[in-house]
Amino acid sequence: MFVRLGISHRLCSPMDDAMKLTFYRCALLRYLVASLLLCFFPLLVSAQQDNQPTIRFVRNPDPAPEFKLAGLDGKPVTLADSKGKVVLVNFWASWCGPCRAEIPDLVELQKKYKDRLQILGLVVDDEDLDAIKKFAARFGINYPVALATNEIRLQYGGIPALPTSFVLDSEGRVVQKHEGLRDPVLYETEIRSLLGLPIGNVKVETFEDTGEIFLKNADRATELPGVDLSKLTPEQKTVALHKFNAESCTCDCDYTLAQCRIYDRDCKTSKAAVTKILAAITAAPHAAPASAAQPASPVASPSPEKPHE
Repeated sequence: MFVRLGISHRLCSPMDDAMKLTFYRCALLRYLVASLLLCFFPLLVSAQQDNQPTIRFVRNPDPAPEFKLAGLDGKPVTLADSKGKVVLVNFWASWCGPCRAEIPDLVELQKKYKDRLQILGLVVDDEDLDAIKKFAARFGINYPVALATNEIRLQYGGIPALPTSFVLDSEGRVVQKHEGLRDPVLYETEIRSLLGLPIGNVKVETFEDTGEIFLKNADRATELPGVDLSKLTPEQKTVALHKFNAESCTCDCDYTLAQCRIYDRDCKTSKAAVTKILAAITAAPHAAPASAAQPASPVASPSPEKPHE
């Protein structure tokens, strides 16, 4: 083949020279296009990664608070009975529209992963057992349902919004918390990831709990909802965070100022208190460092509903 091309080259006519020129031009164009693609390939990959769907789990998860409740069928409902399974603890109420909307999806998830997943429905603000039983039967709920006590609600952070679901890994640790109605695809992707099943082109990230899951971890936060710390020196910021975690809010929430800001960013009481603290710190000539608060990232604030005592 190469020999024939060589002979043809030696015997080419003016028309052959034109074809040859066209060939070289096309080859040069292909080379330039390929070079440009190679130059921009990292940017294309980066753009794809930026648009890549992502799920997030707590880096060092805390054990889920244990409970023992009587189910609608009279049988005990506990976390211990679900040992070794991925668990979804779903706080809900029959009068809650978003709760009703997600129940069919939870029923399907329980059915699909019945051997490795356990959904537990804990009812709050609703004590009419007969009505709840009728509701469960009408919706075909295929997982245990029980009434949550106020103590359990507080152990799980007060449950500021409904529905609220806690995702537990097979070791009984809380790795994620979701407030409000969520896409069932998100739940299934998290469940499959925790079960070691394929999740397609989904990235898994980890984060530090700074009160986002449990309010008791609010002392790890370095930023709080509605609190501007940008004008403080590092030493002043340390003092401010120490005070926010040491002083209690007086809005009857029984939380520290930091916890209340995370729990309810609309609370005027905690807002006024932290503003007063910031004013005092910035007015002082020098602020001495206090106990260091561990660095973390900002957290999202939930709805303003307060836990019932």
